[in-house]
Amino acid sequence: MKPFVYVTKPVPKEIEEMLAEHCTYEIWTSRERIPRSTLLEKIKEADGLLTSGTKINRELLCNAPKLKIVSNNSVGYDNFDIEAMKEKSVIGTHTPYILDGTVADLAFGLILSSARRIAELDRYIRDGKWTKSEDDESLFGCDVHHRTLGIIGMGRIGEQVAKRAALGFDMEVLYYSRSRKPDTEKKTGAVYTGFHELLERSDFIVLITPLTDETYRLIGEAEFKKMKPSSIFINISRGKTVDEQALIQALKEGWIKGAGLDVFEKEPIEKDNPLLSLSNVTLVPHIGSSTLVTHVNMLKSAVQNLIDGLQGRQPKDIVKELR
Repeated sequence: MKPFVYVTKPVPKEIEEMLAEHCTYEIWTSRERIPRSTLLEKIKEADGLLTSGTKINRELLCNAPKLKIVSNNSVGYDNFDIEAMKEKSVIGTHTPYILDGTVADLAFGLILSSARRIAELDRYIRDGKWTKSEDDESLFGCDVHHRTLGIIGMGRIGEQVAKRAALGFDMEVLYYSRSRKPDTEKKTGAVYTGFHELLERSDFIVLITPLTDETYRLIGEAEFKKMKPSSIFINISRGKTVDEQALIQALKEGWIKGAGLDVFEKEPIEKDNPLLSLSNVTLVPHIGSSTLVTHVNMLKSAVQNLIDGLQGRQPKDIVKELR
């Protein structure tokens, strides 16, 4: 008898075909997030769960006595209650490596949009404000090339950002990470610095850390005040790595020049969030890995992890805390 898998989001046909070969399955087909009560009902007979972002906690695990594996279709897995999964002997996997270049591309999109005010000036034209053709200093942005980029969290994505900066834009690259990365330093010329030195020296700061107890609100008022008033802050990690109220204050009061954000403390962003009214911030809806090719490749990896776990093989992408 084939194992039963529940899938919390719609997937392409080729992914369904992969699942059908090895499992019986049911898919939540709505683009709206599955209600928690519905999920708790659907999961009761499941051997496997294919998801991204669903909170995997004791409540869910106690409601799913047959569950063997949760396959996250994402690199991050801060939705996993690691201790509860250990207690219930549930395998947890994720999808690293596949999206590194795609997320790095978005980081540079945010850097360029924020520096040259691309999103802001797109709105300027659409609102009918462009009424004269001569140079207008009020529309000036700032250069990206030959400036200093600081990367907080030099993992695989950080290395891809560093390569684009150093080789594509002739930038000086500084980085701060839990450990030095000699190979990355050789490839990109990136220089390891202290955390506070990076904040003080960088023209652009890109945050790429996972969300952990140590990185929760890593960037707050004190850190923003150490940055240059001309600096631009980019967050492609998780929303809760930043004190969002401190960021709003930094943007309003000129502690920093601007920001580009792919992530927020609460997602989707609330309609009354002050960030929505600020012109010096570029906002995108958590789309770091959102290209069709990357999406499908991540799903293929997630499904393979799932199948391996259900068939008694060790999935290649078990999260490190559960190995």
